[in-house]
Amino acid sequence: MRAIITGASSGIGRDMARLLAARGYDLTLVARRKDRLHALAKELPVNCQILSADLSNVRECRLVYEAARGKDVEILVNNAGFGLFGNFLETNLDTELRMIQTNIVAVHVLTKLFLRDFQDKGEGYILNVSSSAGFMAGPLMATYYASKNYVLRLTQAIREELRQQGSGVQIAALCPGPVETEFNRVADVRFSIGGLPSEQVAQCAIDGLFSGKGIIVPGFGMKMALAVRRLAPESLVTRVAYHIQHRKGSAK
Repeated sequence: MRAIITGASSGIGRDMARLLAARGYDLTLVARRKDRLHALAKELPVNCQILSADLSNVRECRLVYEAARGKDVEILVNNAGFGLFGNFLETNLDTELRMIQTNIVAVHVLTKLFLRDFQDKGEGYILNVSSSAGFMAGPLMATYYASKNYVLRLTQAIREELRQQGSGVQIAALCPGPVETEFNRVADVRFSIGGLPSEQVAQCAIDGLFSGKGIIVPGFGMKMALAVRRLAPESLVTRVAYHIQHRKGSAK
C-alpha cells in the first residue's frame, strides 16, 4: 500500500509522511525541493519514491500522475500550496497566477486522475488541504482565500457525488487555522494569533481521514471560531477578516 503526498518537503506534508510511514505505507513524495525529499526519505522506514515537480505546471501534474499511479496507491494527499499577502491592486499578477495553478489547478487535476483510479477499484482516500480561509473571503489575501474556497467546495461536491453512488472512496478537506510552518515566510505575513504545531495538525488530518470525516478542522478554538462565523452576516465577516489580515501585515 502506498500514499502520495504533494508538498512533502516541509510542514504538514512532511509530518503526514512520517505518520503514514509509521502506519506502514510506502510513499511517493512530491515537491520542488528534491534535496529535502531525499533527506526525509532517509529517515523513514519505508520505500519512498521521490518526484521533483513544479505543480504550477499542468504538464508536470500529469507527469506526476503517470509516474506515481499504480494498483498499490491507496491515498492521495494534495497538500502543495502557498499564499501571498497584499492589496489586490498591488500584488504581483504572475505570482497570483502561479498560486492559482498550484492551489487550484494542481489539486483539480490530481484529484480527478487519481479519483478515477480509486473508483475503478472501489476504494481509496483523498485528502485535499484547504484552510479555515476556505469558509470566507479574505481581503489582503484575496487570491489565497479564494483558492482555498475552491478546494473546500470542490471536495464537498465530490464527496456528495461519491455518497450518492455508494462509492467506497473517501474524500475529505483539511481546514486548519494558523499552523507553525514556512507558510508565513512565503506569504510574507505573521499571524496575529498563535498557530498549532504542524505535527498536531497532521495527526488530526490522518485520524480524520481514516475515520471518514468530510471536513477536518484541527483545534477546539478554530472549531468554535468557525461556528460563530456561521451566525454573522458575510459583510461583517469580511470586514473582520480585513482587520485581522491588516494586523498580520503590520506585525512584519
